[in-house]
Amino acid sequence: PLRTLPSTPTTIAAMMLSSRATAQVRAVDNRTKAMVPCTGRVHTAPVMASMATKAAGAPAVFGAQAPCRSRRTFKVMAGEYVGAVTSEPSWKYGVVVARFNSLVTKQLLEGAHEVFHRHGVKAENVDVAWVPGSFELPVVAKQMAASGKYNAIVCIGAVIQGATTHYDAVVSAATNGVLNAGTATGVPVVFGVLTTDNLEQALDRSGGKVGNKGGEAALTAIEMASLLAQLRKDGKAA
Repeated sequence: PLRTLPSTPTTIAAMMLSSRATAQVRAVDNRTKAMVPCTGRVHTAPVMASMATKAAGAPAVFGAQAPCRSRRTFKVMAGEYVGAVTSEPSWKYGVVVARFNSLVTKQLLEGAHEVFHRHGVKAENVDVAWVPGSFELPVVAKQMAASGKYNAIVCIGAVIQGATTHYDAVVSAATNGVLNAGTATGVPVVFGVLTTDNLEQALDRSGGKVGNKGGEAALTAIEMASLLAQLRKDGKAA
C-alpha cells in the first residue's frame, strides 16, 4: 500500500524548495555543463530542507554542506588550454608598486603577497620594485619583463579622481603602457591599478568590502604564466 507523508507546512515547504533547487541545478548543468561541485554531489535537498524548517519556526538542521565550486567552472575540451592557478616552484614574479597613494598600494601589495603564498609561490620568488607613481609603472615593468627572469609581472597602483584632467592623463598612460609592456615582451604584465572616484572606493577595493584587487592581479599573473607555459610547451606560442 502507498504511504502518504503528513502534509505539514514544514514538509511541503521543504519539498517545494528542494524540487525547485534541483531543477535549477539541472538546468544550469544541461545548458553549460558548468558549476559542477567539487565533491561531485549536489547537496541541495538537505540545505533546502534546513532552510524550510527554519522558515517554519522549527529548529534549524545544521551540518548540511552546500556545493563548493572551483575557479574552473567549465569543461576543457581537447585542444583547449586553461591556465592553472597553482604556480610551479621555480617560477618567479615581479611586482611593480607605485608609492603615490601608498595607503592604498601597500594594502594591494599585501593582498598580492597573500595570494602568491596561498598558490604555491615562495616569498623569495617574488621581487618588488617601488616607483614614484602609476605613471612610472610601465617602464620598470617592461624592463623587468624583458630581462627574461620573470614568468609574469604585476603592476600595482592607485589613481584617484581629482578636480583636474591630470587623472585622465595618468590613467591613459598607465593603461597603455602596461599593455605595451606585455605585448612587446611576450611576458604577462597584469594591470593591478585602481582607478576610482574617491579614496573610499579605493580602500574598499584594497582589502575592504569589495575585496583586494592586488590579490586578484596576482592570481591572474599565475594563471597567465601557466597558460603561456602550456602553449609554449606544445609549440603553440612563441
